[in-house]
Amino acid sequence: MRAVEITTAGGPEVLVETTRDIPTPKAGEVVIKLAYAGINRPDALQRAGLYRAPADASDLPGLEGAGVVHAVGEGVDLAIGDRVCALFPGGAYAEYAATPAAHVLPIPDGMDLRAAACLPETFFTVWSNVFQRAGLVADEVFLVHGGTSGIGTTAIQLAKTFGARVFATAGSDEKCAACVELGAERAINYHNEDFVEVLREAGGADVILDMVGGDYIPRNIKSLADDGRLVQIAFLTGPKANVNFAQVMLRRLTITGSTLRPQSDAAKAVITDELRTDVWPLISRGDIAPIIDSEFDLSEAAAAHTRMESNAHIGKIVLRINAQV
Repeated sequence: MRAVEITTAGGPEVLVETTRDIPTPKAGEVVIKLAYAGINRPDALQRAGLYRAPADASDLPGLEGAGVVHAVGEGVDLAIGDRVCALFPGGAYAEYAATPAAHVLPIPDGMDLRAAACLPETFFTVWSNVFQRAGLVADEVFLVHGGTSGIGTTAIQLAKTFGARVFATAGSDEKCAACVELGAERAINYHNEDFVEVLREAGGADVILDMVGGDYIPRNIKSLADDGRLVQIAFLTGPKANVNFAQVMLRRLTITGSTLRPQSDAAKAVITDELRTDVWPLISRGDIAPIIDSEFDLSEAAAAHTRMESNAHIGKIVLRINAQV
């Protein structure tokens, strides 16, 4: 099969097309013939040598995709030919990839495989952090940084659909307008506005989803309402900060976070089940949809990573593997 591998740690140029054997499913696994795969920040971190794949995962990058079931392992009740999307432990930059059947979801009604390939990684991440971990509920104030990223566009839509007041930061007026169009009550251009002041005027954020880190961490704490929750999912500007923990104590704040890939198969299966029950019907109704920025062929994976790391994109970047699946 065609695949893209990481030849050595480095920039986008280290992504090179290669040939690999088609994987064989183990008990409880499926092998999916992929039509499309989504591009995500963890792929770039793995490429740069900063995010090691789990020991039992494929060394190929790629954490999400959509296609048809090609083969099933023992104990799997999916059928060959089923149209599905899935979260992968790795390996989705390829024509075929294996994953636990418990991490596979049906294609939402009316959605094509290209759009469905953009669902798993971002929806698993947002649902597990914003709703499971931080417990966002209706009428609370929610702030997401990087509002036009794949995570951001997903978080805005989900939080708005579940009744929260949504605020977002972005790096241009065009991106801020996109956030508002997706459902944000207020979008903050971080080049010329202070999100701390904006959120304080709104009464403080009940939940903040942050992937920036660095000096955003103490500013996020200042932006929280009493009993607020800060959820950290990445550190684009670094994992260290000076934090006044007296504020955490006095205002009963919660600082938490997670990464998705190292979690157990059982934990990911719980997220899968909740998405199937609570979110997939909303997608099928058209209430929520992935925002797609651009599409690249599998052979152009390096260009896709360059696009993502330019930070010019709005929404998801997708790899076309076999559009005829």
